[in-house]
Amino acid sequence: MNRFSYERAENVAGAVGSIARNERARFIAGGTNLLDLMKENVARPNQLIDITRLPLKGIDASQDGGLRIGALVTNSDLAYNAEVERRYPLLSKAILAGASAQLRNMATTGGNLLQRTRCSYFYDTGTPCNKRAPGTGCGAIEGFNRMHAILGTSGACIATHPSDMCVALAALEAIVRVTGPKGERAIPFAEFHRLPGDTPHLDTNLGQDELITAVELPAQGFSEHHAYLKLRDRLSYAFALVSVAVALDMKDGHIQEARLALGGVAHKPWRDPRAEALLRGKPATEEHFRAVAEALLRDAKGFGRNTFKIELAKRAVVRALRQAAGLESQP
Repeated sequence: MNRFSYERAENVAGAVGSIARNERARFIAGGTNLLDLMKENVARPNQLIDITRLPLKGIDASQDGGLRIGALVTNSDLAYNAEVERRYPLLSKAILAGASAQLRNMATTGGNLLQRTRCSYFYDTGTPCNKRAPGTGCGAIEGFNRMHAILGTSGACIATHPSDMCVALAALEAIVRVTGPKGERAIPFAEFHRLPGDTPHLDTNLGQDELITAVELPAQGFSEHHAYLKLRDRLSYAFALVSVAVALDMKDGHIQEARLALGGVAHKPWRDPRAEALLRGKPATEEHFRAVAEALLRDAKGFGRNTFKIELAKRAVVRALRQAAGLESQP
């Protein structure tokens, strides 16, 4: 771990001002990912700006009937919030499917959005990795890639995004609120994370000098018909091979609105509105669910050890849709 200075921010403006003056500085709150990266010499900030005292820990009603979640709300407090459990159970279930209770007690909403990949080549500084060291190559493409992406990949990177919470936020079409030197702005969740392309070292469209202040949920929470299905190598404390968040609005057995987001398969939570459109106006049948699964995975590409994830993802989509529609019980 390299040497760094430490500063405790007292307000949002001060935090933004500090990071704008030093492009090698990083914000720290729960630190559940950043400290690991620093210990492995992957992240080497020369200044840490502690934001834990900022007034960003509230969960409040928003003007449009949704919820505004402060960036410093811990994953545990968010998952067990009564309003979230009642109106957005998909989000609560996704959070509780990730990490351990100890980590959820420390990890924050804003930090969860900024988690970096768990690709082993990214963490091993003795191997090439375009995400960690641009221009060095990708050891995973022809290496041990069992956990890696099958959608949205590039010749530079096949890493996956690790968050469970973000998969649910993608399906719920949340909005990310940020503040920077130029003021506040809102980023639709689908535009927050990036595909790797030629710049896999950039995970998000958040500016280096911007601070996440809140995540806003729309009024529609899909509380009656939802499912979060996570397939992994062991039942606890493991990242997803494939995860699926489903949110349906149904009437008389027909689907009025459908949202699907996949995790563990791409550099960001994966959605395809064209596939989702295949469900609208249709009855909830396995035939229609299989058509959607085929459409979602039609461009999937395996790299040898992870090719099995294509068929696994198709089956997971069908099962999650069955659960959300009430055709199969949920655990």
